[in-house]
Amino acid sequence: MKIFSKAKAYLLKNRLLIGIGIALSCVTTACFLNRGGASAASIPDEVDYNYHIRPILSDRCFQCHGPDANKREANLRLDTEAAAYAALKDNPKLHAIVPGDLDNSAVWLRITTKDTAELMPPVESNLKLSEHEIALIEKWIRQGAKYKPHWAFIAPTTPKLPEVSDDAWPKNEIDRFTLAKMDENGLTPNEEADKERLLKRVALDLTGLPPTLDLQERFLKDKSENAYEKAVDELLKSKHYGEKMALPWLDVARYADSHGYQDDGLRTMWPWRDWVIHAFNQNYGYDKFVTWQLAGDLLAKQQGKKADDPTAKEMLLATGFNRNHKITQEGGVIDEEYRIEYVTDRTNTFGKTFLALTYECAKCHDHKYDPILQKDYYSAFAFFNQVPEKGLFGTIDANFADPPNMKITTQDVKDILKFVNKTDTAAVMVMVMQDKDTLRPTHILNRGNYDQLGDVVTANMPNFILPFTPKKYAQNRLGLAQWMLDAKNPLTARVFVNRVWQEFFGRGIVKTVGDFGMQGELPSHPQLLDWLAVDFRTHGWDIKRLVKQIVLSATYRQSSVITKEHLSKDPENVFLARAPRMRISAEFVRDMVLASSGLLNHEIGGPSVKPYQPKGLWESATSGRGILKTYIQDHGDSLYRRGMYVFIKRTVPPPNMLIFDASNRDQCEVKRSRTNTPLQALLMLNDPVVLESARVLAEKLSLEKSSTDDKINKAFRQIVCRQPKTKELDVIRKYFDEEKTTLAKEPKKAAKLLSVGEAPQARIPDRPSVAALMQTILMMYNLEEVLMK
Repeated sequence: MKIFSKAKAYLLKNRLLIGIGIALSCVTTACFLNRGGASAASIPDEVDYNYHIRPILSDRCFQCHGPDANKREANLRLDTEAAAYAALKDNPKLHAIVPGDLDNSAVWLRITTKDTAELMPPVESNLKLSEHEIALIEKWIRQGAKYKPHWAFIAPTTPKLPEVSDDAWPKNEIDRFTLAKMDENGLTPNEEADKERLLKRVALDLTGLPPTLDLQERFLKDKSENAYEKAVDELLKSKHYGEKMALPWLDVARYADSHGYQDDGLRTMWPWRDWVIHAFNQNYGYDKFVTWQLAGDLLAKQQGKKADDPTAKEMLLATGFNRNHKITQEGGVIDEEYRIEYVTDRTNTFGKTFLALTYECAKCHDHKYDPILQKDYYSAFAFFNQVPEKGLFGTIDANFADPPNMKITTQDVKDILKFVNKTDTAAVMVMVMQDKDTLRPTHILNRGNYDQLGDVVTANMPNFILPFTPKKYAQNRLGLAQWMLDAKNPLTARVFVNRVWQEFFGRGIVKTVGDFGMQGELPSHPQLLDWLAVDFRTHGWDIKRLVKQIVLSATYRQSSVITKEHLSKDPENVFLARAPRMRISAEFVRDMVLASSGLLNHEIGGPSVKPYQPKGLWESATSGRGILKTYIQDHGDSLYRRGMYVFIKRTVPPPNMLIFDASNRDQCEVKRSRTNTPLQALLMLNDPVVLESARVLAEKLSLEKSSTDDKINKAFRQIVCRQPKTKELDVIRKYFDEEKTTLAKEPKKAAKLLSVGEAPQARIPDRPSVAALMQTILMMYNLEEVLMK
């Protein structure tokens, strides 16, 4: 009773303190309940590990509690079900996660504790879970905390076509998946783009060139239901289709015309580029395309082909894919160190190109997020470690193709490699792949250092993707190619169709096209990705068929007009309720200008060319050795080759290409950045190629017996690829008249304008009119619409 009396007296004396305490408790409780209620509104009925939980754990937890054993804290691993359910090694009475039981799940207790010393993620990590994420984890544990394999490591199966709100809209299966996602998100698709804009878009997407006036007129006049499909078929048959498709592959393959590093000497890999264009034009199946590039030499040997067999020679040339990496020619380097660098590059490129996995992150230690062990990295490394090559071979002037290499003669081109555009009589040497006669042992390199040899490993691939069974696959590059193309491989088809999709929509179904791992983004349309992958594989890996499916879809044909609904519900166009609006790639900016002016040299393949370039760039960055120490500009038709044939010196890439975000080809690149800078406008106003194209087109039109309005109208159609509106024509005509008046008073300025470029000048007496038309055409080239598709 005395104790009760004392407590009562204390409460009466401290009524204010107790009141504050109760009020704070109520506020805290209300806030917690409100958090739960708000979160619950957006929490799905079924919380999925792959789509809701794994991204959280990967981003906030796996760095310390993931695959990398060397960095793992508290002996706790959360990336596998068995480890997460197991008793904690430091306290066997506790478990990280107990399915259905929050109170006994250490993870739940640590992410919700108020004790900052116990809170996870730790305060000092600067990582924090949002209330929504905590609510997701809570519901997931309550529902049984079911783990699933990572979505990308489960082999795709053909999903059922979804029900949609409008059965009349889809033109093929692709549209049912995209429309279903629009329905889900309260969006409606745009109407189809008008014929002129649609033709420009598909021509640029399939050939990298604007549609000709002839094609524009034929398409506009064709009122048949399949008019668009006929135009698509015509573009797919164009020899320029192979060039357009080859360009992103050159980025992936890190193709360049120089070796890289400080000396950056000349190399002759362009016949391999000719093969890539040929392969796309001939529509080689992706299985053949991949196998020949990874192991064409081994396949020819397995098939018993002799070295002079035509197919064997082509197969060997295709293997140049794996010799496009940088090579040093500097004296004093450690031979083995650089040889290891070359093999490392091939391994990293393989992982990103074909599997969309960040293999390079496992070179020095186990991967921190994906289940790729350091041992797995060097097991993949072993496939590419058998080349009889040296880190340093020969001198900068004597060697343009380090061994192993192949010689392509004029006779070879005449009889066998007819697609190689070799006009010189001298033989061309090309670097290719070959394996040593004896197996070179492959070691795990401790911390990735070339001279710290660890355990010996054999050629192998991780089981979590697909077991690499030696009885089924030879432990060489050919076996690796066969493993990749196995129907049960979950990555190969998905990765390729995703990159092809990116070429047409500007964004992959998986946005992180080079990372399908734990840190990569989830697919926006997972069922569509699986459907495309299975359909592609089961129809002979037919690339043209895949491309045609995409461009014939209603999804692709939509207008790119952006409505308020789009901006509010889907500003990034993830759900594809409109066509994307993107600037064309750097090389195609050049191509568009040259093609519309009639200057473009349509020749396919051949050695790279050196067009106009500001003086002194190469000279300021040279080691002073080799034939590339100075820039020697080409002349004649070589000045007007397509952008993909412009010479790429790795230490000084073409400046106009870099300004428009072209790859410097230093390493494998599966997605270019897309920037918007004032330099791009300056380039379009001052680049000699743009100015010369404007001058040449102005001269051609001036020689035609037509009115000024007709000349302007024709120029507009060739450049913008549509008929100008009356208002547009009035503005352009006014600008032309003003320029003509000004230039008539300044004949020297007109003469200077018309002197740009090496293309022969037409003899036209009325120079001010030609110069004014040139300025008008230059203005058209600088319209934003011209560089967009």
